Amino acid sequence: MKTIVVCITLWVFSAYAYVLQAQEVKEEKEENTRITLLEEEKSTIVAEEKALLKKAVEAINERLANSEITKEKAQELKESAAAIAALNIQNRIGIVDHKITLLERNGETYKLGESSLTVNILGEDEDKTKVLLDIAINNKKHPKKVIYDKRTYTDFVLAFGLNNAITREQSLKDVDYKIAGSRFFEIGIAWKTRVFKHSNIMRVKYGISYHSNGLKPTDNRYFVARNRQTVLETFPETLDKSKFRMDHLVVPLHIEIGASTKKVSEEKMRYSIQKKFRIGIGGYAGLNLSTRQKLKFVEDGDKVKNKLKRDYNTNDFIYGVSSYLGFGDMSLYAKYDLSPIFENATVDTHNVSLGLRFDL
Repeated sequence: MKTIVVCITLWVFSAYAYVLQAQEVKEEKEENTRITLLEEEKSTIVAEEKALLKKAVEAINERLANSEITKEKAQELKESAAAIAALNIQNRIGIVDHKITLLERNGETYKLGESSLTVNILGEDEDKTKVLLDIAINNKKHPKKVIYDKRTYTDFVLAFGLNNAITREQSLKDVDYKIAGSRFFEIGIAWKTRVFKHSNIMRVKYGISYHSNGLKPTDNRYFVARNRQTVLETFPETLDKSKFRMDHLVVPLHIEIGASTKKVSEEKMRYSIQKKFRIGIGGYAGLNLSTRQKLKFVEDGDKVKNKLKRDYNTNDFIYGVSSYLGFGDMSLYAKYDLSPIFENATVDTHNVSLGLRFDL
């Protein structure tokens, strides 16, 4: 009798173990099936959003064909619709990934509710189409407001290089100043404002700068102011150094043209000109702050250093043209004073500079 009871007990236990094992296999298959379905749902999401974007673009093109909007407005609406579709894909796939993570972490002990398997951040297809088209065409609704790039940025400007002075009939080969020894320096603040609201192809650049233009005369000469005119004369002693410097405070203005990279995220949109070519054309105007001359020579065995700060008949009002061609923050920079250096001169002399410019 005992033997029969033991046999029946073993049989029941084995049957129960078999049922549990079968249930585990079934639940594991069910879990794998759910994960597989969720993975497939990602591809469906991408296809749905692309189809909706296509409808939005078609609606915009129809409005453009009917002359209801301009080409620029159409392009703006298409970019807006594309950005929204991209965000929709990202958000919806994110929800699916969270469901997959829950199943992988909890296994058969975690049951996804029936409603959670059908979560859709935009509702049914019909409603979703209506929302996307309304955003793209009327630009009235947006799930999350994008913070657009600022129209104006501030740059620190630093420039330096070679400086000289020529007459309108004179070439650089015949100048009266040392080419390598004459230099210029510029430092200032510039504000850069893009012209168009949704494009960074053209910018206006303006600010305030300090210019320092230096000239070193050749052939042992220096500047002498006589009879309201300033001329170069030979110095009676051998000059170790002869340098003439003019300091200006100017307001530059340039139109800058160049490509930029548009960076869009869920929260903001930014333009970047890093690793992009740009060209600026414009000019400047300002005031002459000071004029001075430095002379170094030996007289009776003694070293003499004269620093002369005088008017030297230089123009008080300065204006000229300038341009730069650059890549990123660095540019090749040139400027030319349309105003003559000296007043009442027999022949007008104009300052010219060439060097490097950094907009940081």
